[in-house]
Amino acid sequence: METLLGTLSKAGAIHKVEKAYLEIPSMDLPGSEAFIGDALHNPEGTVMSAGFFELKKSEPVVYTYTYDEMKVVIKGEFILTDESTGDVTHAKERDVLFFPKGTTVKFETPEYGLGFFAGDRSFAP
Repeated sequence: METLLGTLSKAGAIHKVEKAYLEIPSMDLPGSEAFIGDALHNPEGTVMSAGFFELKKSEPVVYTYTYDEMKVVIKGEFILTDESTGDVTHAKERDVLFFPKGTTVKFETPEYGLGFFAGDRSFAP
């Protein structure tokens, strides 16, 4: 079965999506080369969603979280600015991040960043 990203298969209760990091849909933001897509969203009614966020060197992306999310940097680097405090975080490969609901973050990268996210949201983007 096809999903938003990749091909879904099930083995008992385990859901698996193959090659979900390929061909991530564009966010269509002027000046930004930003891509996001759910590999799985709300499987069997859960409020969890997971997928990939990719950003290439371009204009920053500013995003306000309406749900809690965790992200793992898989490749490259992100420069994250908390828009309410101005605090800056540099996140590199294997760093784990938490974004609480209500946080507005400016995402930038010096060259390239790819992250895997898991969020607590009961809707598809």
